[in-house]
Amino acid sequence: MLDPLTLDQMRVLVSIAEEGSFSAAARRLGRVQSAISQAVQSLETALGVPLFDRVGKVPQLNDAGRVLLADARRMIQGAEAIKAKAESFSEGVEPELTLAVDAMFPSPVLTASLKALSRVYPCLQVTVFTEAVGGAEQRLRDGAARLALGVPFPGVTDNRETEFLVTIPMVPVVASDHPLAALPGPIARVDLEKEVQLVLTDRTSVSNGISGGIVSFRTWRFADLATRLEFLLSGFGWCNMPFHLVRDHIDSGALKVLDMAEPTVTGLDIHVVHERGRAPGKAGRWLIEDLRQRVTACTAHGMTSDKPTGTVKVGRVAIPARNGAANGHTNGIAIHQPG
Repeated sequence: MLDPLTLDQMRVLVSIAEEGSFSAAARRLGRVQSAISQAVQSLETALGVPLFDRVGKVPQLNDAGRVLLADARRMIQGAEAIKAKAESFSEGVEPELTLAVDAMFPSPVLTASLKALSRVYPCLQVTVFTEAVGGAEQRLRDGAARLALGVPFPGVTDNRETEFLVTIPMVPVVASDHPLAALPGPIARVDLEKEVQLVLTDRTSVSNGISGGIVSFRTWRFADLATRLEFLLSGFGWCNMPFHLVRDHIDSGALKVLDMAEPTVTGLDIHVVHERGRAPGKAGRWLIEDLRQRVTACTAHGMTSDKPTGTVKVGRVAIPARNGAANGHTNGIAIHQPG
């Protein structure tokens, strides 16, 4: 049995409420007044309750009508949203964009791009996962994310396609009141080995068999960057950090950049990663290009770099990598895989 309620009846009800009379609603909708009266009568019959007081010259919404008016507006808005989404699908815009982002990626750049994306594609539903170490790759494997912004790991299989996006500068830092801060540089490896190193630990199985970037004999392990930064500022140890996350702390004197005797990691290469054969849709491609423009602007301020350093072959794809990536190091992220 067909539902006697229609969107047209809802539009008539809203038009009468906004215009103030049946005749004004008829003019707004381009109909004769009798058609408006018939639509109202059909609506009241379907609902089984009168919506207007008709004692005066001009019918007025009663209590029931005023309550149901809000519901009518929501129904119209919902129908318009459905039509807008369907139109965007027909234009090649994906129904949903799911994105897994390494926490190393500058959050202000990401949020600015997503805000711009929402203006261009207002009907697009977006889900963002912020992950550490292997989390972004794991989201791809689980099918929870269509795109990832992160560091491809050695051993990535052939069903991945990668596209270099930006290099995040990394710096070795320590709290200004830490013993390492008082040592004259360059600081030898033997001095680092005696102090606690703050490292990231992978909560996924992505980095199984990989433990790299660890120098000190003693390590404290963290699952997220924010907590590690808090302990870093409190003087618990030293570590390599993304420059954009510690720049203000360095400028304020809370953190000191360590002058290392041995070559150290200077950057973290972030790529756009997706499954082979599942290229980004129209909105995903737009987001990638917008991110590229914004990180290029950041390059001028020394916050990022648009040039990778060298390559390591992973599967069929040549992936830019930092020193040591080929022998188990992970582009400067000191990680520990729990056993």
